[in-house]
Amino acid sequence: MSLFAPKERLFSSREIQKRVGELARNLSRDYRGRELVLIGVLNGAFIFLADLVKRMTITVQIDFVRLSSYGSGSESQGRIKIIKPTEFPLNGKSVLIVEDIIDTGLTLDFLCRFLKEQNPESIRICALVDKPERRKLPVSIDYVGFVVPSGFIVGYGLDFNEQFRQLPAIYRLTDL
Repeated sequence: MSLFAPKERLFSSREIQKRVGELARNLSRDYRGRELVLIGVLNGAFIFLADLVKRMTITVQIDFVRLSSYGSGSESQGRIKIIKPTEFPLNGKSVLIVEDIIDTGLTLDFLCRFLKEQNPESIRICALVDKPERRKLPVSIDYVGFVVPSGFIVGYGLDFNEQFRQLPAIYRLTDL
């Protein structure tokens, strides 16, 4: 059990679901008639990806990658490794990376370079949460759910040491 507890709710379940619906409509419109592969970044993006796909009105393929950059703690170690690579061929397809949160940009930069080696038609990014104040590398995010300026957040797939993913809302941990 963690010594930390979520204290400050940033986004309610209702606010999250409303924003996910808006993102799904935009994606369905923008990718109509194209062969789209959504690549969810495990473990954090699985809840967001599931809710997003349920609201999309186009046919998509779904794949996952699992990367490691944090270990156990609240700061990225900056060393990224692929634990589970993609399984679908991406050559000539439109790829949408679905991330729970983008902060430093290191993991996303690494993933984009890895996916470009597979010759997709395009790579775009959809993130539930963007934390631009923590950016170490420039990242172009095409679809953003929420912008959070600072603090460590949990809930709706986001975790601290594998805890709090199950929370239906997003909270800031205030005891870090």
